[in-house]
Parts: sequence; C-alpha cells; structure tokens
Amino acid sequence: MIRIIYYVLVSSVLFSVIGCVEAESEFSKLAPGVWRGTLTLEDTPVFREEDDESPIIKDQVLLPFNFEVIYPTQDSFYIVLHNGEERITVTDIQYGTDRAMAKDTVLINFPVFDTYLKAIFVENVMEGEWVVNYREKYSIPFVAYHGQGHRYEYDGTAPSENLTGNWKSTFEINTPDAYPAIGEFEQKNEKLYGTFRTETGDYRFLEGIVRENKFSMSCFDGAHAFLFDGKIMEDKSLLGTFYSGTHYKVLFESEKDENYTIESPFSITKDLSPGEPLSFSFPNTAGEKVSLNDEAYAGKPKIIQIMGTWCPNCKDETVFLMDYLADSTKPDIDIITICFERYREEDKSLAAIERFKTNFAIPYEVLYGGFHDKAEASKQIPQISKIVSYPTLLFLDKENKIRRIHTGFNGPATSGFDAFKTEFDEIVRSLL
Repeated sequence: MIRIIYYVLVSSVLFSVIGCVEAESEFSKLAPGVWRGTLTLEDTPVFREEDDESPIIKDQVLLPFNFEVIYPTQDSFYIVLHNGEERITVTDIQYGTDRAMAKDTVLINFPVFDTYLKAIFVENVMEGEWVVNYREKYSIPFVAYHGQGHRYEYDGTAPSENLTGNWKSTFEINTPDAYPAIGEFEQKNEKLYGTFRTETGDYRFLEGIVRENKFSMSCFDGAHAFLFDGKIMEDKSLLGTFYSGTHYKVLFESEKDENYTIESPFSITKDLSPGEPLSFSFPNTAGEKVSLNDEAYAGKPKIIQIMGTWCPNCKDETVFLMDYLADSTKPDIDIITICFERYREEDKSLAAIERFKTNFAIPYEVLYGGFHDKAEASKQIPQISKIVSYPTLLFLDKENKIRRIHTGFNGPATSGFDAFKTEFDEIVRSLL
C-alpha cells in the first residue's frame, strides 16, 4: 500500500535567495515526469602520479533519490518525492529566470523542515544545492536528470545473498556511543527496501539495491538525507557506513537474527515523581501562557507530545495523532504539544511552530518549550528522567498524573507501527 503525505505548504523562503530573479507565470519548462536526483555527500579528488597522464578523478559518495514533476494545469506543477512506498507531495515551488545568467531557476521549499532545494535548470538538467537553514552554512550539491526512473543503476550483477528478514544491528561500532537497531529488509531480485528501527525512532522509508556482495539504500524527504552503503561479508554479516547528510558519518554492522528485540519504548523514560501531578506552563505562538492546570483541561485525560517541528518522526507521530482525533469512535482526550526547536532565537522558533501548526491544521495547542538540546529541554520538564528522543509521549490521567511514557516513534515504515496503534488506543481508554 502506497503511503502518501501531503505537505500543504506556505511560501516562507524569499525567491531572492536564488539571485536576481524575475518570476514568470509559465511553468512548462520544467519537464513533467520522472527525475533522478543526487546529493553529493563526499567529493574527494584522487590525484594522479607525476608520470601518470590519466585525468584526475574524484571519489564521490552520492545519495540518489527520485521524484516526479506533475502538472495539474498547464500553468502550475508540483513535485512528488519517492522513497519506497512513501510518496511526499511538495507544492511550495517557485520558478523564474536569472537575468544575470540567462537561465531558468527553480526553488523547491520544505518550510515545515526549514530547508529548500534551489537549482539552475537547463533543458533536462537541474543543478544547484540543498540548503538547511537551521545549520550554519550547510548546503549539499544537488543535480537531477529528467527521464531517469531508476534510483541505482543495475549492471546485471546478481546479488550474492537475499537480505530479506530482520537484522540485529549496531551503529557507531567501536565507540562509547554505540547503539542498537533492527534492520527490517525486503529484497525483490536486486531491489532492496526497508528501514532500521532504533530505540528512539526509525530511519524512514529506505530504497536501494544489492549488487553481488554490496548493497546501498537511501532516503531523501526534505528533512533528512540518509544513505547506507555496505558490504556482505564472507560470514554473511553486513558491514557498512551510514551517512546523514554531510554532518554525520558512522559505521554499522548487522547479523541476521529474526528474534532480536530492542528495549521497549515504554521503559526508556521514567517518571521521577510517581503519583504526583505533572505541571508546566509554556507560551503558544500568540504569546499566551498555557498551563496544564488551566480550566480548559480540568477533569480530562491528556496526551503531552514532546517534539520538534524539524523532526520527520515527530511529523509522522503528529499525523497519527490527528488521524486518531478524527475518528469519532475514539475517547474524548486532550492533546498538548511542546516543541523544542533548532533555533536559539525565540522569534524564529515561534515562526517554525506556527508554520507547522498551520500546515497540518492542528486544532490543539502547540507550545514553545525552548532549544532542542536534550539536556536543556529536560530541565524544562524535570518530572521525567530525561528527554531521550524526539518525539516523546506522556499519557496523563484526569488528575494530570503520568501513567505511561512512550519514547521515540517507530512509524509507518516499520513492522511495529500497527502494534503501536493498538497499544496506544488501549492506553488511552485505560485513562478514562
């Protein structure tokens, strides 16, 4: 079943970031149909020997992804990103002409995540960069070619193994920060699909390939650029490298284990004052203080979502919560979200929260908790042991006492999502 997510986006990045641009009303120059994009995560020159006349080559690490350009009318288009079963519709797109270079330009905004793709467009090629606003001077070279529907090129080399199944995995191996995960893979001929589940969330819908004894998987959703490159070892274990954009690169290893489990998300974060009511007060985007003790919340069970607008797993969880509320057969329960943001500046954080609330049409309060640093954020809610992951859910009874805490979110890309939905409903009904 194809999973579709719509980003109903409001333009938040000025078109002038591309340069001196004159906007046009004609959008037909960006060719409709499939495209293949790549982000260059590493680009290292390999220098020749003094007596070697061969040209200098580059050792590149490329993250491939696919998207479609769709024209609902002759004058407008939108883009659909593909990641395995996931489809992400992006509508905040601007097109124009850079007079200085006499070339067409396109700006693809992901305002919920405060990132964008900008590129020069010449015939069937786009070339530019992916920019992350909340990271200082963070951009990754981007290029895309029209008419290329493959994600990874297949040279006809048969896979040496079928990787379908569950894999006991460890990331950041040989370091004090090593952490466990479960690889959930499905291989169809040479094509590979799946994800990694960790104790604090999942690594999205991954799509890739197995060629002989090597494998690769990638995901690009506007917020995260994930790449997993690895090798099937002689003992049939896996050894690989995980890239998250250009800022994070670690080794991982995996071995086949269908029975391997990781710690329950309900046992990671603790209530430090069991039986004591939770209390907090944070501002909403209108600057009004909202307290858990306000009359509007008296006598009702509540769910407190601790998250960040920049976090895709938080987005998935928000979609789940919204769907839950929309079901008229579900119990009457209040939800309050507390956001911890990537910006130190309060005004930028409040703007990001307002965009998030507007784009998802959230009917409940979304509050500003502070900076996203987990140690700092934990001080804002001292009754719990620590904010280990974004998102975290607190289940409160009618007296505001914490009954359960759920850390992280293994979403629709994982095998645990259906079980979570069932357990979530059971917990909510028990609060009544």
